[in-house]
Amino acid sequence: MKVSIIILNWNRKKDTIECLESLAGLIISGYELEIIVVDNHSTDGSQKAVEEAFKKLEKKNISCKQIKNKENLGFAEGNNVGMRYALDSGADYLLALNNDTEVDKELITKLLMVAKKHPKVGAIAPKIYFAKGFEFHDKYKKDELGKVFWFAGGDIDWANVYGTNHGVDEVDKGQFNKTRETDFATGACMFLKREALKEVGLFDEKYFAYLEDADLSQRLKKKGWKVLYTPKTKIWHKVSQSSGIGSDLNDYFITRNRMLFGMYFAPLRAKAALIRESFKLLIKGRKWQRIGIIDFYLGRFGKGSWK
Repeated sequence: MKVSIIILNWNRKKDTIECLESLAGLIISGYELEIIVVDNHSTDGSQKAVEEAFKKLEKKNISCKQIKNKENLGFAEGNNVGMRYALDSGADYLLALNNDTEVDKELITKLLMVAKKHPKVGAIAPKIYFAKGFEFHDKYKKDELGKVFWFAGGDIDWANVYGTNHGVDEVDKGQFNKTRETDFATGACMFLKREALKEVGLFDEKYFAYLEDADLSQRLKKKGWKVLYTPKTKIWHKVSQSSGIGSDLNDYFITRNRMLFGMYFAPLRAKAALIRESFKLLIKGRKWQRIGIIDFYLGRFGKGSWK
C-alpha cells in the first residue's frame, strides 16, 4: 500500500517547512509513504529549504520528491502536476494537503482505516481545526484554542450556489463525531483513491484557484463514488495565509469560478439566477468581481486576467 502526499508551495517557505516537520511525526505502519512538494516557481528560497527538510524525512525511510514548475500554475494544475507523478509512481491513495497545515500523527493510518471500511469512497476529509492564533475571533478560552472547527464536512446551497463548512467557529465538543457523506471535501486536506481519480480525472485546471475541490467532489459523486467527512483524525489549518479573505484575488476567482461551477452542476433555476446576478455584478460589483464576470463570459479561465 502506497500513499503519496502532495504539497503545493508558492513563496510560503516557512509554512511549507513547518508542514514537512509535522509530517515527519506521522505513524507509518502498513503503508509506504511518499511526499511530493510541487513548487509553483517560488522566489523566496523555498526550493533549497525544502531539499534540506527532505533529509530529515528520508532518514525515516520516507521517499521525497520536489517538482519545480517553471511558472505559477495555480492551485488546481499545480496539484495536478504532483498527482500525476504520484499516480505514475504507483500510489494507491493521494493526499492533497495545503502547505499551511499541521497534521495529527495518525492522519494517514486513520484515513486508510476509513477508506478500507468504505470501498466505494473516492475522497475523504478529516476534522480541520483552526491552527492556534488563526481563528476568526478572539472569544475563545485558552484551553479551547486548537479545538475550534474550520471544517467538519460541508454543504452546497444549490439554490444560491454557495458552499459552507460545517462547524466554523464552533469549539469541538463532540458535535461532529460521526463519519458521514458530505457535499464536498476540501482541498486543504483531501484523501483520494487512485481508482476514483483514474475514472473521473484530476482537478479541473480551468479554476486555477477556488472551487476546484467542490468540482472534483461533484464529479466523483456523479460517478457513484462517496465523498466523506471523518472525525477519526484531524489537522490544523492556518487559514487564508496565501490569499487573504476578501482580497482582490478572492473577488476575481470566486466570482468567475462560482459561475463556472454553477453552469456545470447547479439546477436550471439556479443557473438562471446566477446569470441574473452576474449582470448586477457587471454594474455594481467591485472591480475584480466585474473582471471575473467578463472573463467567464469570454471563456478566460486558468489564470485569466489575474495580475
